[in-house]
Amino acid sequence: MSEADYKIRIGATVRDRLLANPSAFKIPSDDLDIFIVRDFLNEEECGKLIEMIDVSRIPSQLLAPTADPEFRTSESCNLDPTNRFIRQVEGKLTGLLGIDPFFGETIQGQRYAVGQRFKAHHDFFYSDQPYWEDMQKSGGQRTWTAMIFLNEPEGGGETAFPKAAIKVAPRAGNLLAWNNMNAIGEPNEYSLHEGLPVTAGVKYIITKWHRERIWGYSNAPTY
Repeated sequence: MSEADYKIRIGATVRDRLLANPSAFKIPSDDLDIFIVRDFLNEEECGKLIEMIDVSRIPSQLLAPTADPEFRTSESCNLDPTNRFIRQVEGKLTGLLGIDPFFGETIQGQRYAVGQRFKAHHDFFYSDQPYWEDMQKSGGQRTWTAMIFLNEPEGGGETAFPKAAIKVAPRAGNLLAWNNMNAIGEPNEYSLHEGLPVTAGVKYIITKWHRERIWGYSNAPTY
């Protein structure tokens, strides 16, 4: 199977799997396959993940440099994939999406304090950028993104998709999943999204990115 065929197949397979799941809700859109799964993690699981993020968080990084110092202002960390609890979370994600876990990057934890944000960006990689060669070696293009909200800040912190006219408020335990590819397996411009500034309290999330091939650098950083 070619890489293009895989991206088409995995897009349809995960979409159909989520459509058949009574816990999953497809957000209405003609341009983007995007779903919410409510209460995917419970309060105890969310609390454990928040504690782990607080222990290891550092200023978030970017894959490509930008002249805007306010582009991504959160803190983040990679969560140890050998940790028993993290492996349980990974197992739940695999059970939901049906994607081979070896195709997934390390789960990343993120923390947003008041005023912190992540401006509009795509999760897919641009093939004309200097980083593309390294991304090709480490699993190729990103397909599905799975993001889980771990708490509810007192204000702000929504995840917005401006081109698709979608905005999702953070709710503890809810999972948001979307396909970064379109129906023909090419990068979907409508997957442009941003983490809006937190206006009160603190926001915690975890994110899992999936690739078109096995993610080969198990200890590589994620961005």
